[in-house]
Formats: sequence, structure tokens, C-alpha cells
Amino acid sequence: MKKDIHPEYREVVFLDTSSEFKFLTRSTIQTKETITWEDGNEYPLVKVEVSSASHPFYTGGKGNFGKATGRVERFNRRYKRTEKKEESTEK
Repeated sequence: MKKDIHPEYREVVFLDTSSEFKFLTRSTIQTKETITWEDGNEYPLVKVEVSSASHPFYTGGKGNFGKATGRVERFNRRYKRTEKKEESTEK
């Protein structure tokens, strides 16, 4: 391997913001935030919106995605309604 061209592979804490679930793993991701882990050491912190602790596939439920889906559907209904009004005024 060539020297000085590879990103630093280090231990990083990932925090699922929707369920407050944290896990320590290794990654090359860059971040400016840090957190003190259970062992007393400080590690870089990466915040994610979905992990196995909050994803419906792993939890067996709808979780927070039902709320987001409803918002998208409402937006699409409103947008389609607006689009139809514009078409009818042009004719």
C-alpha cells in the first residue's frame, strides 16, 4: 500500500438521533464532534437518523417512518390538487 494516501481508520461512535442508541465501531468518516464513551475515552461522534434500533425492518413496527410517509402523501395530494387547478385555468 502507498503511504499517506489512505484515510485514517479509527474507532467512532455512531448515535441514532431518533432512538438515542449509540454504538462503537471503526470507520474512516470525518467529524468534528466528539463524545466520551462508556470506557472513559473520547471518540469522534457521528449522528445518524436511522439504525437497527429505529428502522422498522429490525424493530417490527412502523417507528418514525409512518409520520414521514404521511407528510409526503399529504404534500403529494396538495401538489396534485394545485397542478389540476392550473391545468383547468389554462384551457
